[in-house]
Amino acid sequence: MIEILHSYHFIYNVLIVAFSTLITLLSIPSILHVARSRHLYDDVGHFRKQHDHGIPRLGGVAIFVSFTITILLFSIIDKALPISYLLLACIILFTMGLKDDLSGVNSSTKFFIQFVVAAILVLLGDIRLTSMYGVFGIFELPYIPSAIFSILLIMLIVNSFNLIDGIDGLAAATGIIVNGAFALLFMYIHQYELAAISLAMVGAVIGFLKYNITPAKIFMGDTGALLIGLVSAVMAIKFIEVSKITGVGIPVISFGPALTMAVLVGPVFDTLRMFTLRIASGKSPFEADRNHMHHRVLRLGLNHLQTTLCLSVINLLSISMVFIFSNLSNSLLIVIILLISVVSNWVITFCLRSKERESRALRNFLA
Repeated sequence: MIEILHSYHFIYNVLIVAFSTLITLLSIPSILHVARSRHLYDDVGHFRKQHDHGIPRLGGVAIFVSFTITILLFSIIDKALPISYLLLACIILFTMGLKDDLSGVNSSTKFFIQFVVAAILVLLGDIRLTSMYGVFGIFELPYIPSAIFSILLIMLIVNSFNLIDGIDGLAAATGIIVNGAFALLFMYIHQYELAAISLAMVGAVIGFLKYNITPAKIFMGDTGALLIGLVSAVMAIKFIEVSKITGVGIPVISFGPALTMAVLVGPVFDTLRMFTLRIASGKSPFEADRNHMHHRVLRLGLNHLQTTLCLSVINLLSISMVFIFSNLSNSLLIVIILLISVVSNWVITFCLRSKERESRALRNFLA
């Protein structure tokens, strides 16, 4: 009976990924045709752009359509996740992202809409962290601190995916790694409904990635990056919450918070790093520049695909390290994950200084 059940879930999961991938693959050619006929191209003249010709940035429309149709057709609606609130949040964020991709939206409006979306999920959908599970000595969270922290966490993750969408394939590859990891983890702890949602996003992004690998034919834009970030944030919170559930035959993952941090470390570390550097230099944390991790790796001479693979490997390395040292506490594991990111950034800095000075010396580690 168990083997039959596992076989059913395997076929079900394969169908989800295949269906969502197919919808994206079928949607993008039509989107490209409309974008070209209406001259809806990316802003080539912007100083952060890496391309010298106009490319449509409406790939997020295909991702949204594919993800929404797939979860409505395949997801089992139960108490694991309030699908209605998730879809409402996705629609609101999609609308704002589409307007931003077509005509622009000022930063204050962006953050207000993101706050509204996060509040809907946390306050109405009750998608929030109820405990820190001993991380740095913090356990149960009262409702108000829990709600505030969860809203801020969702906004951080949503923005982090938007900020790494600066080169071909990076945001898409990261979205596949993050949601693919959560899908496998949900299946491991028998949370199949949540796994279905993650897999719907994986398939939608896989279909998009075919057109976004260098040379990119289309960008996902804010529409796609914000949507991937939103779903990733929801999956992160739900994984931390359900990983503590015990039952007959259900595996327990005691290092859930650290594992979640490892899964999301790529975009989150880069965002926190950028905010810290900008504030330290007296700039606005939201002021755009070209000092992100992917920009710095590009300056080493790597192309877009190589940079995406390099940063993806660092992300996968962090996830692997958590499993290798799973006997350690969540707090210590999180410190190790952050150290891996800091050391990786330090190595990139050393390589950049060595290239600029045309010499490899120990002083390049320091200044």
